Amino acid sequence: MDRHWMCQRLEAFDALLVKYAASAHGPLLMRRDHMLRREMHRAEPTIQKILECIDPQLKIDFATSPSLRALYHARVTIKTALGICEDMENWKTRLAPDSPYLIADQLHPWVWDAARTLWESKHYRAAVHAAATSINARLQNKLGRRDLSDAKLVQEALSDKTPEPGKPRLRIPGDQTDPGVQTRQRGALQLGQGAYFALRNPAAHETGDLAEQEALEQLATFSVLARLIDTCQVVT
Repeated sequence: MDRHWMCQRLEAFDALLVKYAASAHGPLLMRRDHMLRREMHRAEPTIQKILECIDPQLKIDFATSPSLRALYHARVTIKTALGICEDMENWKTRLAPDSPYLIADQLHPWVWDAARTLWESKHYRAAVHAAATSINARLQNKLGRRDLSDAKLVQEALSDKTPEPGKPRLRIPGDQTDPGVQTRQRGALQLGQGAYFALRNPAAHETGDLAEQEALEQLATFSVLARLIDTCQVVT
């Protein structure tokens, strides 16, 4: 809605009501009174539409020759509508429910401890890269492997294949025959690979920094992955 236009029309109509009321009680010619009444009736349909958009309960109702009482109630209605119209934008922002937000230092410590210094210096892409590198190092330590890294390491670690010599696996806690646990295992694998392919690789190779919000969302993704890996059991 064009609130500025709506307010202009309401203010113009209010001024017209004031003029008409004055013409009915002042030394004005009847012709001018008639002209003002015609202007009011011509403007009324648009004003009614504006009032309906602002609040369907707001209405004005004029007879052919509005009484002073009708004029008074019309002005009260117009003033109410103007107040609503002028404050509508503030209602959206200032009266909206508080939205949840991410607290960065509550992300998994593998992520935030690695990213914090870079984040504080506003190097957001580098902070994401540091978080990904940290998880990779923790995963290597957990499995005792240095031959693989990043997405390939995640693929080997979270594979549903049977462990082999030198190739331990990570397993989501729970009954491994349970379909829900198996689904989470596959999901963890896909999440890990996606995080390294879609987030870590661009952070390592692309130029230009990330927007703060985008970087925070990426850190949150790595935090979810870190918690999954941290809770997984190593099977050999």
